[in-house]
Amino acid sequence: MGPLSGVRIIEFDAIGPVPLCAMLLADMGADIVRIARAGGQAAYEDAGEAILHRGRVSVELNLKDAGDRETALRLVEKADILIEGFRPAVMERLGLGPDVCLARAPALVYGRMTGWGQSGELARRAGHDINYIAIAGALGAIGEKNRTPVPPLNLVGDYGGGAMFLAMGVLAALTEARQSGKGQVVDAAMTEGVALLMSLFHALRQTGAWSEERQSNLLDGGAPYYRCYACADG
Repeated sequence: MGPLSGVRIIEFDAIGPVPLCAMLLADMGADIVRIARAGGQAAYEDAGEAILHRGRVSVELNLKDAGDRETALRLVEKADILIEGFRPAVMERLGLGPDVCLARAPALVYGRMTGWGQSGELARRAGHDINYIAIAGALGAIGEKNRTPVPPLNLVGDYGGGAMFLAMGVLAALTEARQSGKGQVVDAAMTEGVALLMSLFHALRQTGAWSEERQSNLLDGGAPYYRCYACADG
């Protein structure tokens, strides 16, 4: 039981932020079916399966097969939320795009996780967490002065700018759908999410209170009370 008990979600297996988002929703009590590729290796199958894929059941489907695709659509008909992390237009090519799914389930919240968004010159290009946080300005702000930036694991892009914004977006849309009876598409782009996470630093920079030189500011190790030190015991 949990605050999302009774909420039905379809998760199309993906890497990066989608499984973490689904894990969070499952932890809050949502009933989730994860659709994995038939005969293929699932995302994180060999690493973290018990953690990232916890709390939901899985079904293997070949989405290029008409019968399996119809099975997926029947699952969608009963769902409140769908989340997917394919590149733009992939779900449409599979016959599982928002128009098709919303025709089957008019109150469905269709959550899409992308790096660059659904449109624009970068939309169809491959990308990874480090690309998204670089172009959004976060990577260049992290690290020691006069050295190359330090990748902050994949916490800023995949998880902070991706999974958290996707979870917040689909839950906000679910609240609206339950009032209006109409679903909608929620597109969470990691570059946009990371740029939003950088709001404080953009604001400080505009007022001259933030330098572009790393390790020269309040929160980037420039202040003696906001940095890491070796302890006496090593």
